[in-house]
Amino acid sequence: MASSVRFHPCFLVASILSYYVVGLLATTHNVPQAQLIPDINQNLMKVSIGTPPVDFYGSIDTGSDLVWTQCLPCDACFKQNHPMFDSRRSSTYREISCQSEECRILLDETTCSPQNICNYKYGYASGLTKGVLAKEKVAINSTSGQAVSFDIAFGCAHNTSSFHYKGHGTGIIGLGAGPLSFVSQIGSKRFSYCMLPYGTDPSITSKISFGNGSEVVGDGVVSTPFVGGDQYYVTLEGISVGDTYVPFNSSGKVSKGNVCIDSGSPPLTLPPDFYDRLVVEVKKQISIDPIKNDTLLGTRLCYRTEITNENGPILTVHFEGADVELKPIHTFNRPVKEYEYYCFAITNIANTELDFKDGTGVYGSNVQANFLIGYDLETRMVSFKPTDCTKL
Repeated sequence: MASSVRFHPCFLVASILSYYVVGLLATTHNVPQAQLIPDINQNLMKVSIGTPPVDFYGSIDTGSDLVWTQCLPCDACFKQNHPMFDSRRSSTYREISCQSEECRILLDETTCSPQNICNYKYGYASGLTKGVLAKEKVAINSTSGQAVSFDIAFGCAHNTSSFHYKGHGTGIIGLGAGPLSFVSQIGSKRFSYCMLPYGTDPSITSKISFGNGSEVVGDGVVSTPFVGGDQYYVTLEGISVGDTYVPFNSSGKVSKGNVCIDSGSPPLTLPPDFYDRLVVEVKKQISIDPIKNDTLLGTRLCYRTEITNENGPILTVHFEGADVELKPIHTFNRPVKEYEYYCFAITNIANTELDFKDGTGVYGSNVQANFLIGYDLETRMVSFKPTDCTKL
């Protein structure tokens, strides 16, 4: 999730077992494909839920598994701009019993009601979503123009009081590799998405696709393996600033799976030592003097002049077997809209609310923009293809 919602990507309170829910996926001639809508550091996937259907705008999150949306009655929930799902009006809504496999998957994160209904809580660093685990019909569009429907387990949230979300979303669509993720439940082994750059007009949308036909192929594609269980951990070997290579570790040695690809967190976030060495090199390659001694900006590397392809360096991210080129649109932004400040958008974990003690980084959504990114759960590969996502 966005920085205002979710500060601890890839590591969840919920503990997941290795159980996969069987789903039914459409054919290669009818690829499930949904709109992807930019929304305040989020990317919302539009689906419908229930019978009759209600629109559900979930933030896509490769760093978690659970699919959930706010449900009536919802006395302790963030304000949403779209009608809230009312399970009492859906003929296909079924609450899940405490003995169900889906309830067991969440282990200690569930309690049993007197009516034998599975109540869940699902943790993010900034808080919890609480409610009832249920099954419901969800539907998304497809490349044929016909809606494709699935029966999935989801969280019907009645309490999200710890979230302070101000966008148009109504919940989260977990796209992790675990058994309760949207991907696993619809029986998909692959999916891909193309996220729009921060600040894109929200009337412009992109696409997210699932199953056969969603593969990322063609000229310019690079791929890297992911390791780990329910999330997508890849190996970052270093980052080049222009022609100067900065290794992830000063020793040159890296641990496998040292970065989590997380569509739910905006920045590329790095361990302190790597971040400090990277900033030194970025500063060297920008001829403009940075802003100094500004209490509003703290220790951030910022300039009063916009950093563009003409005056800023290209950063090349070196994953295992894959080099991904980032332009200044990915690596610099305006953190305070009221001021003409342009700051380095890659962040230091030490200055966030993240609590990684093992030197792990996070590859967030800002640096994923304008790439078609594909995940293959069979080959365990993540692929990147430079793409103008506004034209999909």
